[in-house]
Formats: sequence, structure tokens, C-alpha cells
Amino acid sequence: MDQSIKNIAIIGCSGAIGGAFLKNLSSTYPNACINAFSRSKPLDPLANINYHSIDYMDETSIEKAAGVATKTAKLDLIIVSTGILHEEGMMPEKSLKELSVQNFQRLFEVNTIVPAMIAKHFIPKLNRNNRSIFGALSARVGSISDNQLGGWYSYRASKSALNMIIKNAAIETNRNNKKAIIVGLHPGTVESDLSEPFKKNVPAGKLFTPDYSAERLLSVLSTLSVDHSGKCFAWDGKEIYP
Repeated sequence: MDQSIKNIAIIGCSGAIGGAFLKNLSSTYPNACINAFSRSKPLDPLANINYHSIDYMDETSIEKAAGVATKTAKLDLIIVSTGILHEEGMMPEKSLKELSVQNFQRLFEVNTIVPAMIAKHFIPKLNRNNRSIFGALSARVGSISDNQLGGWYSYRASKSALNMIIKNAAIETNRNNKKAIIVGLHPGTVESDLSEPFKKNVPAGKLFTPDYSAERLLSVLSTLSVDHSGKCFAWDGKEIYP
């Protein structure tokens, strides 16, 4: 347990992994101030969490959320657990002929622009006196060097773009906050609505529960230093290269 973590913000707490992050952190840091943001409040809220609604498509709403999260203190930990792979009428592309402007716009809007706007308003709120962390969920498939299968054009591209946002933000933030760590996080394949259509293709032992993935990622975060800022790390602690 990092005793310096006293103020936490989780953006995207209603999803499977976001909810698991929330449950783990509320147990690990029962005395911390934890503000959780999502489009809708959970049906079974935790007692020591401050829940707030947020409109990801409205930058003003994101800016207000950053203000709410720092009413009493700067942030020690920010987790961004938003993202989309598929939805009704939209699945990952298998070939060039399946590409569409609409799919690219939707995936980039959710996977790149939203976390970028969250970074814009939340990263300046990080604690400058102690080690602080901004971690955003990315994906291994966003790695260009690791891509051996192709396909999933818009999703891969949106996550690659997110990784560049993280790198840029890390460089800029280091100029005036020497103790801040800005990283991308790959949770592995997690049993959730996002992975549901693809579970049958996951090797045995590689489909994680949300609780396991969140626990592993938080363990990884606990080991990072400012030298790791701007990089992307998987649930097992291994760096994912661009």
C-alpha cells in the first residue's frame, strides 16, 4: 500500500474493469478520497466512494469533473477506464473492404479523443509534491511492432493514437511535474461485454476476470517510477513497445 495515495479519481467506473479498479482501491485505501465518474451511477454503490455523472462527449463536463475531483486536494492517482471495441452495428474489421468512415470516427472519438480530453483537464491536477500517476487503459493491439495478424483497423489505429497522446503528455508533464507518471495500461483479455464475441478464440488461462486484471495492473503501477512515464505496460508488468 502506498501511503501517499490519498486522493483518487476513476473515470469509467461503470465498466467491468473500471468497477474492479474501484472495488480494489476502495478496499486498499479505505481512508482515501475516491471520486468515481461514469455516465450512469451503479446499482450497487460502494459506501466509501463519491459517485458522479460525466458526459464524455462534452468537454465542459470533463473539465467540471476534474474540478470536483480536486476540491480538497490534488490527485495522487487517476485511472481512465473508458473504451470501445464494438457495439450494435459495428464490429472490428477483418479486411480493407470493411472499412468505413463512421467506424473510424466512432472508435477514435471514444478511444483516443475522450481520454485525450480527460488527460487535458486531469493531468494538470496531479500532485506535484509526491509521486502521482495517470494511467489510461490502452491495448496490446495498438502496438505497430507487435502486429502480426492485421485486421481490426480502426481499433488498432485508435489505440496507437492513444499511446502517442500518452507519450506526448508524459513529455510535457515532466517539464513542470517531475514526480508525475503518465502511462498506458494493457489489461489482457478480460471477461466483459467488450470481449464477449471473441472469448472462444482466447487460449486457455488467458481470459482474466476483471478483478484479477485490475489487481495485476495496480500491482504494476506500484512498481513504476518517472523513468517509465510515457510508456505502455501490460498486466504482467512487461512493456508494450510502439
